Amino acid sequence: MNKITGLITHIHIHPLLWAIIGLSVATAHFMELCMLLLIIFVHEMGHAAAASLYSWRIKKIALLPFGGVAEMDEHGNRPLKEEIIVIIAGPLQHIWMMGAALLFYELSWLSADIFHLFIQFNLMILIFNLLPVWPLDGGKLVFLWLSLNQAFPEAHRKTLFISAAGLISFIILTLLTSPVNLNIWVILAFLVFSLYHEWKQSRFVFIRFLLERYYGKHSDFRTLKPIVVREEELVIDVLERFQRGCKHPIIVEKDGKEKGALDENELLHACFAEKVLTAKIGDLLYVY
Repeated sequence: MNKITGLITHIHIHPLLWAIIGLSVATAHFMELCMLLLIIFVHEMGHAAAASLYSWRIKKIALLPFGGVAEMDEHGNRPLKEEIIVIIAGPLQHIWMMGAALLFYELSWLSADIFHLFIQFNLMILIFNLLPVWPLDGGKLVFLWLSLNQAFPEAHRKTLFISAAGLISFIILTLLTSPVNLNIWVILAFLVFSLYHEWKQSRFVFIRFLLERYYGKHSDFRTLKPIVVREEELVIDVLERFQRGCKHPIIVEKDGKEKGALDENELLHACFAEKVLTAKIGDLLYVY
């Protein structure tokens, strides 16, 4: 309970949102804005509550002029099970909210107009968040799905490509259907910036993934998955084949025959302690 109540201290309201609230009052759209903010707030609190239960480091729960975001200092370095629960905890909030709205409507506590508008807003936000575009929930689910069978940097890179394709499609659709809708263009600008920032930070994200393997817990390892390498391959090239949820024994071969084996921690030690990213794997056999 203390973790959940502690989330309140992380709530941040963007200054521009107050101006939009004032504008909604002046234009008689205050009720609609309140419903949108409530739905967005509950959605983000769903993410934050699930993250808090796993002791994730929550930076802030921000309500923005065009939506909301629960910012965590966790990215690709937690167990897959935890991440999928935290991700779907947001969309799941829409189910009980729509169910509660239906109950209140049946009890005549909500008018038909407010009920239908509330359901429409919920479906709109739910569907939008499940689009396969980073950093929306749909984009994060794509990343987790790709991570099940692909190396971390490859899964991350493909996620960004898929997101870019989805975002371009969204922009084209907007040009064809709502070219003068300022709200949509603001949201698109935010998505473009977020995707660009994620691409620029991709190397840092990968290093953080390796750091978690080196210093963190290893309870997420689902299976043992050997990596067969040639002795002349570089340490960094082998590290880029590491996959989430797998423990990697490194089998070193020469001329098609096994020459020796290394534990993945020996490669991580060579990376972070010895700083020999460009060393050949074969050279590590003589060191360890």
